[in-house]
Amino acid sequence: MRTRILDATVEFRHQPFVRPLRISSGLITEITEARATVRVNVCGKEAVGRGSIYLSDLWAWPDLRLTHFDRDLHLRELCQYIAANLWELCGSEPEHPLELGLRLHESVCCKLESPVGSLLARAMCASPFDAAVHDAVGIALGRSSFSFYEESVPIPSGDHLFRGKSACRAIARMLRSPVKKFDAWLVVSKDDSLESDVAPWVRERGYRCFKIKILGQDTEADVVRTADVYSAVKSWGVRNPRIVVDSNEANPDSASVLHYLDRLQVAREDAYNALEYLEQPTGRDITFYRNDWRMVTARKPVMLDEGLTGFEVLEEALAQGWSGLALKTCKGHSFALTVAAWAVENGMLLSLQDLTNPGLSMIHAALFAAYVPTINGVELNSPQYTPAANAEWLPRLSCLFEPTDGIHRLPDEIPPGLGSVL
Repeated sequence: MRTRILDATVEFRHQPFVRPLRISSGLITEITEARATVRVNVCGKEAVGRGSIYLSDLWAWPDLRLTHFDRDLHLRELCQYIAANLWELCGSEPEHPLELGLRLHESVCCKLESPVGSLLARAMCASPFDAAVHDAVGIALGRSSFSFYEESVPIPSGDHLFRGKSACRAIARMLRSPVKKFDAWLVVSKDDSLESDVAPWVRERGYRCFKIKILGQDTEADVVRTADVYSAVKSWGVRNPRIVVDSNEANPDSASVLHYLDRLQVAREDAYNALEYLEQPTGRDITFYRNDWRMVTARKPVMLDEGLTGFEVLEEALAQGWSGLALKTCKGHSFALTVAAWAVENGMLLSLQDLTNPGLSMIHAALFAAYVPTINGVELNSPQYTPAANAEWLPRLSCLFEPTDGIHRLPDEIPPGLGSVL
């Protein structure tokens, strides 16, 4: 399965949000979609694969010294550089797609000179190319990209994580037979009206899983908001709501998270019981923002999200007591698969988000969740924020892009690659 990259291109599309998404670093009202195309040769066969990602600058690179337009320009330029130099960034030699993707991640995040000052943003820019390589190889071979790990092929950039054993073997042990249905998750942000912004999704599409954006710096307000959301969805007929909370790194420390749990349990115990986990409560640099999470995780899981940008944080996360990893394919397909396997080998949990991505990247995230055992299925948020970006896949994939009865559904036949042929 040694793969040669022949050429790559990238194009950009402007995608307005139908409603703003507020995160701790600001308000997202529009975004750029990067679509990558990569041509490969593998086993004497050529094929073209595709991948896409939203260049979510405010999430990945919240440097407020720069405007959104400045950050967006730098991210586009980085994508264009990657397209023009993909073969060199992947090591300039044929390798297994996983090795190519891990080399790309290392080159872009750690070796490349770029004005993009965030590792997370760099990984995000590289990710559609990694996906496109895997998609192309799968199409060339007529196989799902999740079937590449049946043989113990040396992966020098990943094997060291598994104490000299095989990364491919670890990934193969982790992967499951694909599931085809996932609960649909709705984001409830600070500015959302429960009646006008949340209720229609419950009443018309059957949503029963809710990711609540909380402030992180005002415990009482966070408790009230969590309880209010829970009470509202119960009043609309949701029998057993599923809830997660996300402060987008706004909590000062683990003690504030523990205080939130204490107060929520007193104020609304059934809402506390419905809370399944918390995402990245504190700053993304976990070597700087060190916390002992064991008292919190004795009660509820805490998942590392924005702080997961490289292999070097894995042991630190385990030592600090993080429960698991909140994966995103926007950090790279190869990186996400490898750290997921490492987490499972080390007794950690997995969840999966999708960065509000549409179309190709939403299909990719859904297929990732089909094979990788996560506790939440997957969050697929583009129907909520950028539904027009999914139009070219409708109506043929309405089962995935327009959930009914609170469920996203994959088609019966799993496609080759990462689903760009759907």
